[in-house]
Amino acid sequence: MAEVTETQLPGVGVRYEFRTSDKDHVGVVHHHSGRREIVVYDRKDPDVARSVMELDADDSRTLSDLLGASQVTEALEVAQQRIEGLTLEWIEVDEESSMAHQSIGDGQLRTRTGASVVAVIRGKTSEPAPSPDYVLEPGDVVVAVGTAEGLELLRRALRP
Repeated sequence: MAEVTETQLPGVGVRYEFRTSDKDHVGVVHHHSGRREIVVYDRKDPDVARSVMELDADDSRTLSDLLGASQVTEALEVAQQRIEGLTLEWIEVDEESSMAHQSIGDGQLRTRTGASVVAVIRGKTSEPAPSPDYVLEPGDVVVAVGTAEGLELLRRALRP
């Protein structure tokens, strides 16, 4: 069995990583919202994701069942990681998004979704507590806090 490393991602969830028998570097990010991301990293640069597959809670349970994992463990993890109904998510701005090249205020993200943008990561720099006039660019990673429902609405706005 492969060695699995576990990294706590405060306010986000937990990332699990391992190397397959074929030497692929694979990760699974368990978000507090129940959403999961399966990541396959580039063999030459382990910091680059070659492929990312997003799964909602139902998709995760289906895949888990197919792979034979216990749903009890998953349900306990999700329940323990929620903080009074609030979750922190990292969402990348898609180039096809209507929010690309638009300010946070003009997009009325908080009004439309109920989620608050608390930071934006662009490349290797971050903008904590961005102002409403901060313009989002494709590839930016929005760090937002809100309910699972609000964050799902925000994800749809940023990744159509």
